[in-house]
Amino acid sequence: MSSLLDIKGLTVRFATRGGAFTAVDGVDLQLAPNEVLAIVGESGSGKSVAMLALMGLLPWTATVTAERMAFDGHDLAKLSPRARRQIVGRDMAMVFQEPMSSLNPCFTVGYQIGEALAAHTTLDRRARRARVIELLERVGIPDAGRRLNVFPHQLSGGMSQRVMIAMALACSPKLLIADEPTTALDVTIQAQILDLLLQLQRENGMGLVLITHDLGVVAETAHRVVVQYAGRQVESAAADALFRNPHHPYTAALLAALPEHAAQDGSKLLAAIPGMVPGQFDRPQGCLFAPRCAHATQRCQDLAPVLADEALGRALCHTPLQAGVPLELQA
Repeated sequence: MSSLLDIKGLTVRFATRGGAFTAVDGVDLQLAPNEVLAIVGESGSGKSVAMLALMGLLPWTATVTAERMAFDGHDLAKLSPRARRQIVGRDMAMVFQEPMSSLNPCFTVGYQIGEALAAHTTLDRRARRARVIELLERVGIPDAGRRLNVFPHQLSGGMSQRVMIAMALACSPKLLIADEPTTALDVTIQAQILDLLLQLQRENGMGLVLITHDLGVVAETAHRVVVQYAGRQVESAAADALFRNPHHPYTAALLAALPEHAAQDGSKLLAAIPGMVPGQFDRPQGCLFAPRCAHATQRCQDLAPVLADEALGRALCHTPLQAGVPLELQA
């Protein structure tokens, strides 16, 4: 199947007072139409930055480079700013982390959804209003004809997130990026929002990129998973294969920290990964995960690893974990 999204070697550097900081380092992503791709990793792994780079929404301090950054047959790097703006918001849309800070408090939600329609369609004012009501109804907002005239502060967090989804779907995009779409929502609303996203993805035949910390959500929704750490892509695999046989120690550590694992083992304490994601001034010489890795060797400390072959999940590791071999027996 042809790729809807094809990114190779995406790198994002920010100019800071202390020098250039590499937030995303050589990330590769491929997404087919109708596919759900999950990007997981701790805060500071470059997940959101990579997708904001794709959308062209990074500040002027950012420098974005890539060997290839293609969407639906278009080379985004070679498009003019005007041509790229015609794609972003129409064919490629994003649901941001915090709806209450993403929505403009000075305008009604109906006006803000209508802005996307005014920018990317030829609908007149009456047709845009009807489309906004249709979108609000589609994302499960009751009494949509009245709710389009309310301001963001008059809506709950869950309703605001539904408005953000309606805004992203306004022009029936081919690609939807959902960046932590359930952050700060209670568990019941989280489930509703995720079910809504997946239902709309199936109905519209969209490609969906889901950025999340919740591996339970990934297990239930994603076809493929990309694991990022400190700006690098450390493993990529089909979702079922990754959960069954993780090959990178970081992936294995994330899975071991799931509450379900502690319950199965009868442990009262959750497994934790010691240390923190390295920042601008404390990046290790070799493997970026080596200071936190229980399996690190001197080679890991000294040399940066290269990607393993497909059979080992494209893990960025000198000694990828092997299926069926107890961790304590692996190098």
